[in-house]
Amino acid sequence: MINTKEAIKVIYNGEYDNVLKDVYVDENVLDYQKKRYINAIEQYETIFCPDNVEIFSAPGRSEVCGNHTDHQHGKVLATSINLDTIAIASKHNDNIIKLVSDGYDMITLDINDLRINDDEAGTTVSLIRGVLKGLKDKGYKIGGFNAYATSDVLVGAGLSSSAAFEVIIGTIISGLYNDMKIDSVEIAQISQFAENVYFKKPCGLMDQMACSVGGIINIDFKNPEKPIVKKITTDFEQYNYSLCIVDTKGDHVDLTDDYAMIPSEMKKVANYMGKEVLRECDSNEFYLHLAKIREAVGDRPALRAFHFFTEEKNVQNAVDALEKGKFDEFLDAIKKSGNSSFKYLQNVYTNRDVQHQNMSIALALSESLLRTYGVCRVHGGGFAGTIQAFVHNDFVDSYKSFIDNVFGENSCHILKIRKYGGIRVI
Repeated sequence: MINTKEAIKVIYNGEYDNVLKDVYVDENVLDYQKKRYINAIEQYETIFCPDNVEIFSAPGRSEVCGNHTDHQHGKVLATSINLDTIAIASKHNDNIIKLVSDGYDMITLDINDLRINDDEAGTTVSLIRGVLKGLKDKGYKIGGFNAYATSDVLVGAGLSSSAAFEVIIGTIISGLYNDMKIDSVEIAQISQFAENVYFKKPCGLMDQMACSVGGIINIDFKNPEKPIVKKITTDFEQYNYSLCIVDTKGDHVDLTDDYAMIPSEMKKVANYMGKEVLRECDSNEFYLHLAKIREAVGDRPALRAFHFFTEEKNVQNAVDALEKGKFDEFLDAIKKSGNSSFKYLQNVYTNRDVQHQNMSIALALSESLLRTYGVCRVHGGGFAGTIQAFVHNDFVDSYKSFIDNVFGENSCHILKIRKYGGIRVI
């Protein structure tokens, strides 16, 4: 632990510059991060008091490839990014957790009461209670703490700000009470449990896994209870590309049915083939019986099944390319993934409002601009919101300028691939 006064001093004097560069990758954000950390520590002192603390970080995530395949027990490729939630935390043995998130009122929670409370569904306190319950049930030590948390993970941009928060709670408990020995995969699974059971949101595991494990990871959901997680060993920075997330300012209202229809229609195809999910189906059998499948379930479910089988290959090709250092082939796999999402999955705009196609415009503009400088694709769930682009560093500033001109200032967020998941920074 380090005293808050001392922490402010050493960060200000640059004694942790190398640590922060290692965590956040981009030297251009170093001054911002130093000010951010110092401000967070000062906020902790104001809310609580000068104290001995530890500082934790949990990143947001980006889906790289494997669009809408996890619910069919497919494969995905995801990465942590250099936007994160940080928490200034101090251990207290009074069984009480006091946590303040930037801009919100203090949450006070007694760790002796970890019962599910339906009235708390959808609230931050439900996530904390759920993570603690999951950790306790796994036999880990839990206890009270004071914490101030702040996040620069973009909300509503498909970067998993909620998963980052869940992971930061698990990481705090790991650091303060378990010597940072709780496995990152287990923290991810417990975070999903908290969101499913306590927060009452039926999410998959990809978000939590990418935030907790960190780096570029390949997840195989063939057995969703025990997903196979493989960290891809690659130095992404050597390729001189940045990850750009473009907020197209689309309206997310009333898209629930659009999202729900994707797994529903995919399962129609799987069920016709006598299986529960598409991962269990033979793609050759799908093609052989396509005429009957179209007649039985319709064309869009068939197209979405096309996407699933195509996307499984895209993920594997992207993984193989990164492992072999063939970056052009990685970019090609991402481009093909984007094309499959647009043409077959059809999650770039809602067909109930064809006059508003923010992401279609963003993709068209990006393809026209990037040419040999990168590739783009829909990001996350789709229908509104964000696209993703891998852009060569030589062209990043020009790309951002064009995008911001069309979608508004700071629509384009230039990010880096972060190699760490949930960690203790100081």
